[in-house]
Amino acid sequence: MRETGASLGTPRALPVRAVLFDLDGTLADTAADLAAALNRVRADRRLPPLPVATLRPHASDGTRGMLGAGLGVTREHRDWDILKDAFLDYYAAAIAVHTRLFAGAEDVLAEIERRGLAWGIVTNKASRFTLPLLEQLAIASRANVVVCGDTTPHGKPHPAPLLHALTRLGLDAASCVYVGDAERDVAAARAAGMASLVARYGYIGSDVLPESWEPDGFIDSLPAVLDWLPKRDASVT
Repeated sequence: MRETGASLGTPRALPVRAVLFDLDGTLADTAADLAAALNRVRADRRLPPLPVATLRPHASDGTRGMLGAGLGVTREHRDWDILKDAFLDYYAAAIAVHTRLFAGAEDVLAEIERRGLAWGIVTNKASRFTLPLLEQLAIASRANVVVCGDTTPHGKPHPAPLLHALTRLGLDAASCVYVGDAERDVAAARAAGMASLVARYGYIGSDVLPESWEPDGFIDSLPAVLDWLPKRDASVT
């Protein structure tokens, strides 16, 4: 049963053996490179660049979010495919110019490993972008599992990506917690039967109330996730 009220934000060690992270806005700060790609599309249309701060809250929504916020277009727009392809090509060509892991990430991942816990990444970002980015960030070989947006037939909020990760890890849902910064992350975790934490430092708009998503808890920095994890995997002797 999920807790409510003040107890919701109180960190407690969850009985898990693995932690899965969303990528954009949770483990890595990708907003500046996404904004740069969007602004190149705007420049092609002789439009001035938009500040990263304006586009940042939409970064977790990928192409749909960036083109919507930056050009006011949806999938129904007649030029959607052209704009989408241009945006994605620009992004692929400069995917890790400004992108960095969030503060404390290296220490957090090292501590998770020291505790004998597994960790992985489940993202809606396509493998075309995810895998090269993880290589650039020097964490590709450390993750126990990586599930991309095109790994399974359905992306989040469908539970398929998380269930696939569980299968790869050889764990059940009760043994895992998912950390993300979007409502679809919480919905996917709930549908998969696993606990969820919301990264409030991520790409959440000022008009959004993540409390309404009813996660199991919140973290205000990446290192705070350690307060929700056991000191050591109980299966390790």
